[in-house]
Amino acid sequence: MSAAIAALLGVVILAGAVYDTVRLITPREPRCPPSARLRGRRAALDATERWNTVLLLHGRITPADYRARMSHLAHGERRPGPTRHARAHGRGRHG
Repeated sequence: MSAAIAALLGVVILAGAVYDTVRLITPREPRCPPSARLRGRRAALDATERWNTVLLLHGRITPADYRARMSHLAHGERRPGPTRHARAHGRGRHG
């Protein structure tokens, strides 16, 4: 009886190994599929980075605010702190 159980387990293990090997060599199976959640988070961080750059280029935030916001993004935080407008400090493009 124990020989039959051992043989059955051996067949199951061998079948699993064959299945994994065939699955890995088929062209339709992605090698390492990207996580949709990770892609979404990266896209959100990229969009926030672009938004901060636009704000800086248009004089809406100061360079110090830009550096602080980018530092927050580097640590994975998407919500920046309070904004100090460049115009409020007299550092805008027009005066």
